[in-house]
Amino acid sequence: MPPGKPGRSARAGPYHGRMTSGRPTAPAHDSHEQPDGDRLDAAASLLGLLSDRTRLAIMRRLGEGEADVTTLTEDCGAPRPSVSQHLAKLRLSGLVVARKDGRRVVYALRHGHLRRLVDEALSAADHQIRSLPPHD
Repeated sequence: MPPGKPGRSARAGPYHGRMTSGRPTAPAHDSHEQPDGDRLDAAASLLGLLSDRTRLAIMRRLGEGEADVTTLTEDCGAPRPSVSQHLAKLRLSGLVVARKDGRRVVYALRHGHLRRLVDEALSAADHQIRSLPPHD
């Protein structure tokens, strides 16, 4: 939600940590249940979170399966403190979930929509970089 709207913070939205019963709130699958403005705000917030290269790399790797910070650091090529900070932001926003596995914390994407979104963004990037013809 844009700054300056009364009663809502600039970070309000389903992917900025509003939680209900430990789960993020998100638009219903039936697009008629949510006003377009709310859906567009939520989508813009989600895409904004994915606009950082390190967060996108983390999300891409988590799309392949669960991983701990060490694995994510190696796969993303970013410093461990940076990966940890980005993971905290992704967890707070509800895009990533964490669970304990012995002494380590293992991270995963909250749902398959996120994996598909990242895959599509990277496919679009491939088309742009390689000048591939458009298709549906």
